[in-house]
Amino acid sequence: RTGAAFQYLLVQKTGAQKNVGLIQLNRPKALNALCEGLMAELRRALEAMESDPAVGAIVLTGSEKAFAAGADIKEMQNKTFQECYSSGFLAGWDKVSVVRKPIIAAVNGYALGGGCELAMMCDIIYAGEKAQFGQPEILLGTIPGAGGTQRLTRAVGKSLAMEMVLTGDRISA
Repeated sequence: RTGAAFQYLLVQKTGAQKNVGLIQLNRPKALNALCEGLMAELRRALEAMESDPAVGAIVLTGSEKAFAAGADIKEMQNKTFQECYSSGFLAGWDKVSVVRKPIIAAVNGYALGGGCELAMMCDIIYAGEKAQFGQPEILLGTIPGAGGTQRLTRAVGKSLAMEMVLTGDRISA
């Protein structure tokens, strides 16, 4: 299956035996911001790879400049709490964490906010030299919303997680 079926992703099977599923986030103008359409496509691509017996592992990646620069703020900014709560906003965001096949996040550039959370949902994070991880939501007057506070604490410890979440500071690979 080629990426033709997707607007926001490039999807292929790669490797010597074509047994590695490769999903590349592909919204370069928005630094791979995670809009609802991209997340719906990601769920579809993951379900297809999980049910494909030829796929043994999945690699999730972005571009040189950004793995994913976060949730799509333009899409979210005018939503009220009630709208988000009743519409199941962020429902299905955890699909990455429940896929039974190993998922490797290949991160270069920005993995911020929702992008950092997406990377942390993967089983392994392989970070390039230019990778920047952060939870800058506090700078917008909000907090990580897709389990980022819990995953970050497990990944880097309470002290660094608190510093990152409360200051918006980034860490490098």
